[in-house]
Amino acid sequence: MSSSTLFSLTLCFLVLFNCCFAQIEQVTSRHDQQQARRRSFQQSECQLQRINALEPARRIKSEAGVTEIWDENDEQFQCAGVAVIRHTIQQRGLLLPAYSNAPKLVYVEQGRGIQGAVFPGCPETFQSSGQFSRDRSQRSEDQHQKVRQVREGDVVALPSGVADWFYNDGDSPLVLVQLLDTSNPANQLDQDFRNFFLAGNPQRELQSQRSSYQRDQFEGQRERQDEGESRRHQQDRHRNVFGGFDEKILAEAFNIDTRLARSMRNEKDNRGIIVRAEHELQVVSPHQSREEEEREIEYRGGRGGGFNGIEETFCTARLKHNINDPERADFFNPRAGRLTTVNSLNLPILRSVQLSVERGVLYPNALMSPHWNMNAHSIIYITRGNGRIQIVGDNGQTIFDGEVREGQVVTAPQSFAVVKKAGSQGFEWVSFKTNDNAQVSELAGRVSTIRGLPVEVVANSFQISREDARRLKNNREEVSVFSPSQSGRSEEIA
Repeated sequence: MSSSTLFSLTLCFLVLFNCCFAQIEQVTSRHDQQQARRRSFQQSECQLQRINALEPARRIKSEAGVTEIWDENDEQFQCAGVAVIRHTIQQRGLLLPAYSNAPKLVYVEQGRGIQGAVFPGCPETFQSSGQFSRDRSQRSEDQHQKVRQVREGDVVALPSGVADWFYNDGDSPLVLVQLLDTSNPANQLDQDFRNFFLAGNPQRELQSQRSSYQRDQFEGQRERQDEGESRRHQQDRHRNVFGGFDEKILAEAFNIDTRLARSMRNEKDNRGIIVRAEHELQVVSPHQSREEEEREIEYRGGRGGGFNGIEETFCTARLKHNINDPERADFFNPRAGRLTTVNSLNLPILRSVQLSVERGVLYPNALMSPHWNMNAHSIIYITRGNGRIQIVGDNGQTIFDGEVREGQVVTAPQSFAVVKKAGSQGFEWVSFKTNDNAQVSELAGRVSTIRGLPVEVVANSFQISREDARRLKNNREEVSVFSPSQSGRSEEIA
């Protein structure tokens, strides 16, 4: 009897184990298939033969600014899995609160302003001083999450799904260059960037046209041509996220009347996504002194406080880091220029975002060492001056060789060799990289791959003498940014 019971229990356990193992194997297999399809998609998208320096493809005007979007259907952006957007916000302009399906980096190219990000579950730690209500009978206070001052050169990191906004409180336009990493694992949707606005009545052109582009290719535009004029006018704009909810449900959720709930839908709002504030925005945003900022950097760098990354939660995370200060340069050559990097080591929030930034400044006719990006794509946005960029693929084919200027974007895919040379006006850029700790391997200079090879290997590889191999290895003693050489000057004169 006991042996029969034991046999039955054993049989049940075997059946249960096999079922569980089969389910695990099925889930694992499905995950592997999804990863394989993702890798296959990325590989098929990166068969680049020629790329171009790009200007914005779409320009959308709002009441207090302009939004420009680069063509996300261009193969270099599809290869890198990113989208690039530039906002120009006029004085007293407010970029409406919105969140995205992809993490993003924002570079403040010009101006100064205020930025806010709302992390779910975090407390409203900023409290404004009391203000009288309209009837002057009582004082009202406002509490909100942390608000930050931003200025030219700041890099702001924002995880996917975090609602953020910008406001221009300066005297000149506030220019923001955004990179959205749509191929990031945090994006569980498709390769389209999707902006979910919490207010306003955004224009249709502000959303990604990658999927609509594909649908147009297969479905045509017949249905759109048959629509009436009023229908076309309605489709010129999308609604904010509250516009899709029933106003009665909104009223109940916020415990307000339906009139106010109807206002949240902004159905007749034609101001766009950058609106002009009626009065100067009054929010609490303490200014941080330079001494406090330096102490914070020293503490977070581990020199004084032993920062280990655990203390920095989303609610207290530092979201911005200024990259324009020459004193923070990682590489500096007084005859050539400088390079500055922001990665997860000096801005820990980038571990979550899985992106980083490089800021480059080359003096007239200077050169950045030929190199390749070991573990990231590099999306290069030219901020000032002019120069020449060459990009070479795995088969030795030059996929880009051209002059670039301010406002253009060029993508250097992972492992493709790149060289940058400044023109007569100097050359400055910001590179957004698709890895939180992007690494570069240089081909020339004191820390280059060629420098690390034995002379015999260099001589036999290039079929040159040992003397020439030594010159090839050792003639350039600089690191990363190179001053113009005598040979380069003589060629320019000739």
